[in-house]
Amino acid sequence: MNKWGIIRISVSNTKTMKKHAKITHVAAAAKRKIIILPTLAVISLLVVGNSVIPRVWATDYDAQIKALQAQNAQNNDVVADLRNKATSYQDAISQLQSQIQTLQGQIDSNVARQNDLQSQIDANQVELDKQKKILGENIKVMYVDGQPTTIEMLASSKNLSEFVDKEEYRNSVRNKVQTTLKKIADLQNQLNGQKKEVQALLDSQKAQQAKLDSARAEQASLLAYNESQQASYNQETKNNQSKIADLRRQQAAENARLFSGNGSKIIAGNNGNDSYPTAWRNAAQDSLVDNWGMYNRECVSYTAWKVYESGRNMPYWGGYGNANQWDDNARAAGIPVDTSPRQGDVAIKNSGPYGHAMYVEHVYSDGSIYISQYNASLDGTYSEAIISASAVASMNLQFIHFR
Repeated sequence: MNKWGIIRISVSNTKTMKKHAKITHVAAAAKRKIIILPTLAVISLLVVGNSVIPRVWATDYDAQIKALQAQNAQNNDVVADLRNKATSYQDAISQLQSQIQTLQGQIDSNVARQNDLQSQIDANQVELDKQKKILGENIKVMYVDGQPTTIEMLASSKNLSEFVDKEEYRNSVRNKVQTTLKKIADLQNQLNGQKKEVQALLDSQKAQQAKLDSARAEQASLLAYNESQQASYNQETKNNQSKIADLRRQQAAENARLFSGNGSKIIAGNNGNDSYPTAWRNAAQDSLVDNWGMYNRECVSYTAWKVYESGRNMPYWGGYGNANQWDDNARAAGIPVDTSPRQGDVAIKNSGPYGHAMYVEHVYSDGSIYISQYNASLDGTYSEAIISASAVASMNLQFIHFR
């Protein structure tokens, strides 16, 4: 059930967004990982979209599970990377939103200033009109009988002093009104200039705000694309988990046939036969590789250990496939294989997706056998069982006589 090999799998990776970056698709093969899988069997890679989907031989179910697990690990790495980039996109959006809000405050302030200037301009215009009216009325009073000549003014004056007073008065009124008009006109020009400056600033700020809005929309688009990628990879991982569970169910159901009916049964308890190394037993299943290149707490790892522990030669078969390939491997190596069980044999069940290996602890006189094993239910646990003689025959168990 365990194999050994090396597969290089290309991992898609998204490029980090730069300022005002355009949407960048996840670049396939941006980085490469080496993932150790238990097989030396020929494995081809089928690329679909941005995913690398392993395609293996039909009998190599354990390799399929390992490949799916590796792909899920790859997907998790990509999703983690996407999440980091999504955070940067969200940060960029938040910063842009803050800039937009700050700029909007400045725009609102300038609009208020523009309105205030317009109010002052309007008020000054009213005053200007008023002063013009006053000037007109004064001129009318002074020249109600038409434009008086200097001689007429002298003739109508009682004395020279009165003439001078009249002339000064007229000039004073005229100068005062003209000064007021000029002052108001100058203020009007100043206010209009300020209004133009504020309008130019508003135009610039609104153009800047439009650019910020565009940048924010671009970041939002990047974030949405990123999230769709995450969803796609997460769905693929979920589908792979379903496939793995289905493969395990198939083998577990096939193994269960060995221990049901006709006197066959699983025996609970250790009974002192589980001598599997503590380090391998206590570690999570498939987290370590044993001395034969097989993953821990698998049936083949356990039986390899039992053969080695007995002092016999256990070939390095870590890369030669599943349990259902062991009997063929043994024949090729000149190790006897037949259907007659002996104590210390490794019993091989060839049916099921990838077979099952068991260690024969005892052979009874009626041909039934007592075995110890790991991972019969594909949960990485140890168990012992009695297999009836009829089950040995009907399942066509093969027995490897290691020497």
